[in-house]
Amino acid sequence: MTTLTGKVAVVTGASKGIGAGIAKLFAQSGASVVVNYSTSKEAANALVAEIKSSGGKAIAIRADFSKTADIQRLFEESKRAFGTLDILVNNAGVYAFGPLQDSTEEEFHREFSTNVLGVITATQEAAKYFGPNGGSIINISSIASIGYMPNSVIYAASKSAVDSVTRVTSVELAPKKIRVNSIAPGATITEGIAALGWPQEAVEAVVATIPFGRPGQPEDIARVALFLASDDSAWVTGERITASGGQRA
Repeated sequence: MTTLTGKVAVVTGASKGIGAGIAKLFAQSGASVVVNYSTSKEAANALVAEIKSSGGKAIAIRADFSKTADIQRLFEESKRAFGTLDILVNNAGVYAFGPLQDSTEEEFHREFSTNVLGVITATQEAAKYFGPNGGSIINISSIASIGYMPNSVIYAASKSAVDSVTRVTSVELAPKKIRVNSIAPGATITEGIAALGWPQEAVEAVVATIPFGRPGQPEDIARVALFLASDDSAWVTGERITASGGQRA
């Protein structure tokens, strides 16, 4: 069984969805987990309580990933709580879907500030806290980064940037024994997706593009993250793993 016993993980955007799924599986696998959230304090605290009730270790820390000072404070507080860092999951992200003609400068900066600059800043900060044995950074990308999904130009561009950040930082951080990889989920059922309010026919159209015939669940992505966080992937860095049930766009 893959284990993270004795390791400390920071999971950003972990109050719900994919981030929550990853945080729970990491805790079940023995890691002490920092559940980062931006606005969903109640959900984050509920997740921490759930983890603790199962015998795990977790704390919730608020940080807005569009703000450098918040990211710096997140790692400072994580160190005070658990003393070290072994795993960072850059999951925090924002999105909005709409046609090209509705794209705005404001929306561009909103998405890139969190999805790209937030990942760069968190990676930069985390590198200061990893020990001599290094560790693992996992960036959550998307199949949109290399796909052709309409009405997603800003989001897709931001996730393409995440892929580039992954490749470049994997080389820069290799001398410190820090591995950097990304996961590109396909259509995955989360609270955020549900909040989009897509009509049933739109959901069915998406599911029809998935060879496995079903959308993903947070635990599907979490299992891939567990592999990348663990010593099982000790010789893997700079990779982008697609977790989509075969969906490609």
